[in-house]
Formats: sequence, structure tokens, C-alpha cells
Amino acid sequence: MVIAMGQYSHNSQVSIIYDQTVRALWEVKNVIDCVPDELWNKLYCEMPLWKHIYHMLHSLDLWFINPRDINYAEPEFHIKDLNNLDVITEKTLTNLEITNYYNQISDKIKNYLSSLNDKELSEYPENCEYSRFTLILAQFRHLHTHMGMIMGFIIDDTGMWPRVLGLENPMPMDANYSKFF
Repeated sequence: MVIAMGQYSHNSQVSIIYDQTVRALWEVKNVIDCVPDELWNKLYCEMPLWKHIYHMLHSLDLWFINPRDINYAEPEFHIKDLNNLDVITEKTLTNLEITNYYNQISDKIKNYLSSLNDKELSEYPENCEYSRFTLILAQFRHLHTHMGMIMGFIIDDTGMWPRVLGLENPMPMDANYSKFF
């Protein structure tokens, strides 16, 4: 269950990070939803599109909170190097598996941010050499590098641009919103 951010000042750093993370996660889900079936297994840089998406999600799952967490568990479907864009694997993931994994990560990250305060951003998670803020910022950098690549693949093959929110656009609440601009 995700805790509402009402407990924070709108100007707190955690509140801002939470808001921007929710917006980024919405864009991730929209991009996943924009992948046509015929592109799911298409190779880009010698890897299928789904693997680019899984790599991006797996990094969020592992690195956003604490990459040194001794209790971190890989997703049930994970096998060695499934997230590695330098290694070809036999296993493939379906859109449903990716979507379910995305939902788990989204809830996990929102719950984590809901439990943080500004002071904790400069602290280090257990066994980790990076501050919480460093981990979050690094994942935003990594996420949007891969989001840009994935969006480029989609745009190049479909001629359509997946919808993004920017800083001011509201998140569509109607399930029938246009996924593309």
C-alpha cells in the first residue's frame, strides 16, 4: 500500500522527489504500453526490445533503494544475465511479466519514498557506500538514458511519439487516454 505524501511539506526534498518519481514511473508504464507486439522481440543493438525494458526496470529495482541489501530478492523469473545488455540469453519475458514486475517496483519505490524524510536523504543505507540521494539521482539518470533509447526505438519504427508528462502536464486519469502525442 502506498502512503500519501500529505505528511510532508510541499517544499520538502522528499516530497519533490516523490512527485517527480511518480511522474517518471507513469512515463515508464506508458512507454511499455506503447510497444507494439511486433516490436517486443525485435533486436536493437543485438538485444530484443523487452530486454532493454527489463534492464531498465531491474536497475530501478536493485539500485534505487540499496544495491547492497542482503535481503534483496531477484524476481521469480530472473535468471543469470537476464538484465545484462551485453549477454544474449535464451529466456524471454512477456509483456505481462514485464508489466507485473513494473507494478511491483512502482509500489516498492513509492512506499520507500513515503517512509523517508529529508534528513535521511544524506544518510547511507546499510552496507552501502552511496547516500540515498545519490542512489535516487543515479537511477533517474540511468532510467532516462534507457527511456530515451526505448522511445527512440518506438518512434523510429512506428512514427509515433509516446506521451510524456513534463513538469506541468497532469497525469491522465481516464484509462482511454492517448498513449502517443
